[in-house]
Amino acid sequence: MSTHRPESRKVTTEGLRRMKKRGERIACLTAYDALMAGILDASGIDVLLVGDSAGTVVQGLDTTIQVTLDQMLYHCSMVTRAVKRALVVCDLPFMTFQVSAEEALRCAGRLFKEAGAEAVKLEGGKPFCGVVQRLTESGIPVMGHLGLTPQSIHHFGTYRVRGEDENEAQQILDDAKRLEDAGAFAIVLEKIPSDLARQVAESVEIPIIGIGAGVDVDGQILVTHDMLGLFTRFHPRFVRRYAEIAKEMGSAFEAYASDVRAGKFPSADESYD
Repeated sequence: MSTHRPESRKVTTEGLRRMKKRGERIACLTAYDALMAGILDASGIDVLLVGDSAGTVVQGLDTTIQVTLDQMLYHCSMVTRAVKRALVVCDLPFMTFQVSAEEALRCAGRLFKEAGAEAVKLEGGKPFCGVVQRLTESGIPVMGHLGLTPQSIHHFGTYRVRGEDENEAQQILDDAKRLEDAGAFAIVLEKIPSDLARQVAESVEIPIIGIGAGVDVDGQILVTHDMLGLFTRFHPRFVRRYAEIAKEMGSAFEAYASDVRAGKFPSADESYD
């Protein structure tokens, strides 16, 4: 697989398909604000997902279910202001696409017109292929999401690995093909066995992005706050922490408070005559 430096040209849905054909791995992370999005974009990340994971890592919620469309509009608009290269994909939150294709089109349209999204992501397979087709026919690119789908956590009742039994594995394989046929430009596979993820990636022509799905897919995504060690409430097995920012921040805050209380901040150099 190629590991060359990413091109500076704008990443598009067609560009991602070409990356898969060339065997180039796709690097994806989440973003929820302009400051972080600008850093991620300048670092060469290919896809920035404005995820409804903002509910858990930013808003302090236990699940993503309570996240609203207005909140996604808010987060997405901040991200798109800062991004020049990466493809910005925004989650359609719970109950924005489950009611009807027309409701999904209205909500996705708002994310495009008001927040500058360049694609949307929705969770689920066969029941939502009509929605995917309606959106793509209207000019809105759609990324699918199969395996563990967090918006369905109350249905699953557990965060265990999906697709371990033969029937569910076959359903994931079938749903991936259905989503491709409906017009999806890529699919996220979350928390499924590595061998199943490899089979999915080999069975479709669109990019497969893994999160807890092994290495034999076309790209990877993590929640940025997880891989930076900022979110510490739990540590999923599939998350590699590339930093321990929460610890560094804690040390900095403690040092600041200590200096303030001891009268060491501000110094003469940090004050005005």
